[in-house]
Amino acid sequence: MNAFPIQILAADHPFYEGSCYSLIIPTLDGMYGIQAQHSNLITVLAPGILQYQPEDSGPLLDAAVSGGIVKVEDGAVLILADAIEKPEEIDIKRAQRDADAAKEALLQKRSIQEYHAAQATLARALNRLQVKRHTRLR
Repeated sequence: MNAFPIQILAADHPFYEGSCYSLIIPTLDGMYGIQAQHSNLITVLAPGILQYQPEDSGPLLDAAVSGGIVKVEDGAVLILADAIEKPEEIDIKRAQRDADAAKEALLQKRSIQEYHAAQATLARALNRLQVKRHTRLR
C-alpha cells in the first residue's frame, strides 16, 4: 500500500503531520475514503469520526472532528479542522455535561444565534461521546 503526505491542523494546534496509508473523513454526504493517488478535491469536513492510518502505525486511528475543510491536491492532503481530538484527550464526564447543558439551552427561548450556538455545542459534545465510546469498543 502506498503512503501519501497529510497535514491535519486544528484551529489552535497542529494535530498530525506525516505520511498516511488511508484516511476516512466525515462529509455532508457521508463517509469518504482517501488513499494515495487520489484525484484533486476540496470538500467540507462535517462533524464526526475521522479515521487515519499513519505510515508507522497498524490500525486506523480515530479522532473526533467538529468540522472544517479538506483539500487533496497533487497527492497531498490538507485538513483544516475547527477542532479535533484524540479519544484519549476526551473527558467523557465533561462531554456529557456539555451535552446536557446544550440540550437545556435548546429548550430555552433565546435568540436564533444562541439557538444555533447551542446546536453546535450539542453536536460537538455528542460527537466526542461517540468517538470515546467507539474507541473503547475496539
